[in-house]
Amino acid sequence: QVQLVESGGGLVQAGGSLRLSCAASGRSFSRYAMGWFRQAPGKEREFIASINGGGMTDYADSVKGRFTISRDNAKNTVSLQMNSLKPEDTAVYYCAASLSLWKIRAQEADYWGQGTQVTVSS
Repeated sequence: QVQLVESGGGLVQAGGSLRLSCAASGRSFSRYAMGWFRQAPGKEREFIASINGGGMTDYADSVKGRFTISRDNAKNTVSLQMNSLKPEDTAVYYCAASLSLWKIRAQEADYWGQGTQVTVSS
């Protein structure tokens, strides 16, 4: 069983930055692929970024070059550095974990956090 708790959301002006963190409880964190997703009001949840246990990353085109996912296996955390934020980045951001990277990319992760709100003002 893995529990995920996100933090770091908030209100920021367009062009600004935020860093989201996700703390994971449980054992063998380094075995898990981790992902970040977001859901804006009235829209479907979308994939943002993923990172496998070895540190290989993948990004949605909408955030490539602006967002960076990283992990610290010693601290059981995964982070999402968000730069050059735009109003369209406004959403609830979720952290997710799975032993399968495929399940992360398919949005079928085994464990999800409760989400953290990010609001970007214009």
